[in-house]
Amino acid sequence: MAETLKKGSRVTGAVREKLAADLKKKYDSGASIRALAEETGRSYGFVHRMLSESGASLRGRGGATRGKKATSA
Repeated sequence: MAETLKKGSRVTGAVREKLAADLKKKYDSGASIRALAEETGRSYGFVHRMLSESGASLRGRGGATRGKKATSA
């Protein structure tokens, strides 16, 4: 799918819906937004917007959490 899109071209209609569905499927199976952006040749913001439109539940940023330390018993 990524090869058929020219960089910077508008993506509308059925093509947009198919791209959104493909991105959602890959994101749900563990791919990061940055990886998807690189794969499609689109920006992080574009991929983020497409995932939001497709109804994907976006993951948190991850990294270290600052909650209470778990004490070992």
